[in-house]
Amino acid sequence: MIIEETIRNWRLHLKGELPGGLDELLAEDVEFYSPIVFTAQKGKGLTKMYLNAAASTFGGGDKTKAPGTKTSAFKYAKEVLCGNYAVLEFESTVDGKYVNGVDIITCNDEGKITEFKVMIRPLQAVNVMHQQMKAILEKMQGQGAA
Repeated sequence: MIIEETIRNWRLHLKGELPGGLDELLAEDVEFYSPIVFTAQKGKGLTKMYLNAAASTFGGGDKTKAPGTKTSAFKYAKEVLCGNYAVLEFESTVDGKYVNGVDIITCNDEGKITEFKVMIRPLQAVNVMHQQMKAILEKMQGQGAA
């Protein structure tokens, strides 16, 4: 099945071991749905920016990490793969707040991600993620990292 290869590549990307990284994984017309932004973010450039900011919030990519952010290891706890769809449940701690959520990923028949939706809980996690993501995205945009 296609989704297994896509998720295998996603995991390699998270470890920094996928040549081409997000450029290799994402379709040009990918849509990203954030738990903190009302509208879908459309296109590879915006999706890369949001996914890189999320990685920084969860402790990766320290050069864009929000000042003072304290995180514990991000890990996937469960996964469901079927057809061209994946649901990956994750856990972490950001600034002392437990974060639990899911990445809902859709890929096309070429294995490129066409939709990436993130949902998180509890409310305190949403609030801290909003603060951290805002700071990181502002910093990235100031550096022209879109």
